[in-house]
Amino acid sequence: MYDWFYERKELPMSTHSNAPARAAGGPDPGILGLVSLGLLVGSLISMAVLSGGGTITSPFGDTETVAGFFADHGFAARFASMLQLGSSIPLGIYAATVYARQQRLGIRVPGPNIGLFGGTTAAILLAVSAIITWTQSQPIVSANPELTHTFAYLSFAAGGFAHVLGLGLLVAGIAVPALLLRLVPVWFAWVGLVVAILAELSFLTMVIEPLQFLIPIGRFGSLIWLVAAGFLLPKTRHTQGERA
Repeated sequence: MYDWFYERKELPMSTHSNAPARAAGGPDPGILGLVSLGLLVGSLISMAVLSGGGTITSPFGDTETVAGFFADHGFAARFASMLQLGSSIPLGIYAATVYARQQRLGIRVPGPNIGLFGGTTAAILLAVSAIITWTQSQPIVSANPELTHTFAYLSFAAGGFAHVLGLGLLVAGIAVPALLLRLVPVWFAWVGLVVAILAELSFLTMVIEPLQFLIPIGRFGSLIWLVAAGFLLPKTRHTQGERA
């Protein structure tokens, strides 16, 4: 029953049978990436729909505006945070699945470990951001403007540049070994490296507010690249040889 969740070892071919070796199992990382991306986009759409076209304002705005949004649109914030929390789960599973696949491909460089660390960190921080947003939406909290504004900074930090930093490490941990071993098209690997660099630069937002545009670029650029990488990565060395 648990075969879907865990990678299965390839079995040697029997000397008495011509049956091929058993294929590797586990969830398809491409599908996991699509689910994570879909839930995240769904959280943004639901926020806009349920709040009448509004969005959570930047924490760098004034306290009354930031707190007022949660006071007026608490349900929209709670529903969106629920989808955002859901998005973190397939992201974490994606990181673990790709790590297992890289190990099966014989990649023995730091890349897979860096990617696993980055993906796990990104998933946890996205979940933390969702929980903080849910907390802000509670009437007892939103009634206190200063407290709501404080939580807004925490949510932005966890789900913004900190989360994107983790995504960048996940992308780099896949793109670099894939480039060196030609596991994916060369141009695609280089696109991943560019996206990873932009994602890592998002930490400059901590002191240079105008660079906030790097956060959505790093977030959605990374997720879209991860979806494609999940479908492009070979499952085994045998598969890679067939592609070559």
